[in-house]
Amino acid sequence: MTTPSNEKLTEATGVPPWDPEVDDTLVCRHVRQETHDVKTFVFSAREPRDFRFYPGQHMTFELPVDGMVMRSYTISASAARPYRIEITVKRVPGGPGSNWLHDNMLPGKEINVAGPSGDFTTDANAEEKLLFISAGSGITPLMSMTRTACDLSEPHDLHFIHAARTPSDIIFRKELELLASRTPALRLGFTVDTVSASHSWSGYVGRLNLQMLAMMTPDFKDRKVFCCGPARFMEGVRDMLKDAGFDMNQYYEESFDFGAETAGTIEEPTAAPEISGETFRVSFPKTGHVVEVSPGMTILTAAKEAGLMPMSSCQRGICGTCKSKLLSGEVDMQHGGGIRKREIDQGKILICCSTPMSDVEVEL
Repeated sequence: MTTPSNEKLTEATGVPPWDPEVDDTLVCRHVRQETHDVKTFVFSAREPRDFRFYPGQHMTFELPVDGMVMRSYTISASAARPYRIEITVKRVPGGPGSNWLHDNMLPGKEINVAGPSGDFTTDANAEEKLLFISAGSGITPLMSMTRTACDLSEPHDLHFIHAARTPSDIIFRKELELLASRTPALRLGFTVDTVSASHSWSGYVGRLNLQMLAMMTPDFKDRKVFCCGPARFMEGVRDMLKDAGFDMNQYYEESFDFGAETAGTIEEPTAAPEISGETFRVSFPKTGHVVEVSPGMTILTAAKEAGLMPMSSCQRGICGTCKSKLLSGEVDMQHGGGIRKREIDQGKILICCSTPMSDVEVEL
């Protein structure tokens, strides 16, 4: 039995693939309320397009807030249903991106995007034992992986543990329970911080700990673990697994919160390690700041050392938040998919992963 190629499938359906170098506009088709502060936004292209993405990847959205901000959101949809894209967004108090989406994104509204991109993914249908651990809106990439596996047949052996504040804050709870009821290879475990008298709850209560983990998944040491959630939650999971003697080579996590409302404030600026070689000057004409940088220092680090607070998020060249204009000079940009070739041709760079190769001027 032969498997048809992507080209043959495209020819058979008559739907061309989404080309991120050409296509950049999505149309909102539906908005679904998941919990009291979480919504799912369903998009498709203006004309039918076949979205080809790996479950766990994300797209970067241009949001008209304070001029324009870039926010990356994980695709929560199944990769096996390729004609629509879904993102699931939690409203963050004071967060410009999430609040704009919740208050303004309605069916029929268009928005510019980039991607899909990202490398946090796995094939849950492969013959290996997996453990997904998530908290809050960190459930989205793992939900995409789970939906994809169930659509393609069923997971080989998947345990899915999710932590939330209350039972009503468990995103996708009903869908996950339905999938588990129909999929013997999928097992669920939930824990919540608190339970009110109005809720009937038979699950775990309290922060995820080693005792809970061992009861939910006794063979967790034999599994490959994928984790996503707030930074402190993931730090706690890492420490818990290390203390249990887990092989951390089998641990994978999403290293930042997509859509985080932390632009420019992720961490204190730290200078790059001292490396022998020529130093260069990085100039920011709009503010008049000039910084001398050592080899290997990124332009983002230089900007922070100058006291500037540029928009940034992932710091790995993935999300596109720090996209800026290179006015002069040369840089070495090692990006992870957060910028299009045509944008590079227009002189744009991602300052989080660009190191000067000469004196440069950058417009922030």
